Amino acid sequence: MNKSTSIFGGVTIIALALIVLMPILLPSVTLATEILIFALAALACNLLLGYTGLLSFGQGIFFGGGAYSASLVMLHLDFGLISALITAILVGASLALIVGALAIRRTGIYFVMLTLSFSQMAYFLAYTFSDWTGGDNGLLDVPRPALTLFGITISDLQSSEAFYIFVAAVFAIVFVFARRVIHSPFGTTLVAIRENEGRSSAVGFSTNHFKLVAFVISGAITGLAGALYAMLLNFAPLSNVELLMSENILIMTIIGGTGSLIGSIFGAGAIVMMGDLLSSIWPRWMMILGAALIAVVLFLPGGLWGGIISLTSKLSSIKVKKNLTSEVTK
Repeated sequence: MNKSTSIFGGVTIIALALIVLMPILLPSVTLATEILIFALAALACNLLLGYTGLLSFGQGIFFGGGAYSASLVMLHLDFGLISALITAILVGASLALIVGALAIRRTGIYFVMLTLSFSQMAYFLAYTFSDWTGGDNGLLDVPRPALTLFGITISDLQSSEAFYIFVAAVFAIVFVFARRVIHSPFGTTLVAIRENEGRSSAVGFSTNHFKLVAFVISGAITGLAGALYAMLLNFAPLSNVELLMSENILIMTIIGGTGSLIGSIFGAGAIVMMGDLLSSIWPRWMMILGAALIAVVLFLPGGLWGGIISLTSKLSSIKVKKNLTSEVTK
């Protein structure tokens, strides 16, 4: 197997290196944790947008669903860390199954409008059922349970560093899993559907079935990200499920690079750090975000990661030309 496509080589090693370096290079460990959590959500979105060609505005539904479900079972049922995360994964997958089963019946702009409608519906449901969600106030005092295994406490996760290590481990596992998915026959079929759904259907693939499975996987990972975010904040706000959250996840995916899992780290890092640094300087910092998105779409169609690959290729070709020139002059 080629190192570039091996799930444990190439891109995976770069991702692991970034995970190690982020808490060292960034101003705070909490900021690095937030970036990894949103990188998870962007990675999940990339499975839909980058590999299946589905532009979904429903990611906030799964993110908020994961945050609310994990928070509720920890607050009212005294669930532990792993049980709460599994609950969030199942809820995210179930919501994605419902939304996807209805939305994939249509394609193009009609699919986008359906996911947009579901997103708005989810927001108003969360706002209406305030006894469960806390309404505008959100769910307060969300705990961060200790990591236990067979009754033995491995870490209480109360320190920023300990929680970052846990989130980093989760991200690494999901990243390897996602790499395995996209390099499997299933992932190859998703790319074929993205490129030409009609032809894929003509050769015998049930395209709706494949798109629905991709939707469920994406929803499960996004629900996991939502649960981790609630634990990071000790709070599950209503904003988790609103349309703006779906838009932010989509923007992270596009800026990082669609069709590139590692691009999710760069996209999430760019947006989270931009918000952290600029929001305190200029309240209208979102205008800069808009300009950045336009610039990426126009000049970096492959996103930040695509730009890095392109720059590396150009530098390599220049180096090769210089070597050839020096050989000729000799």
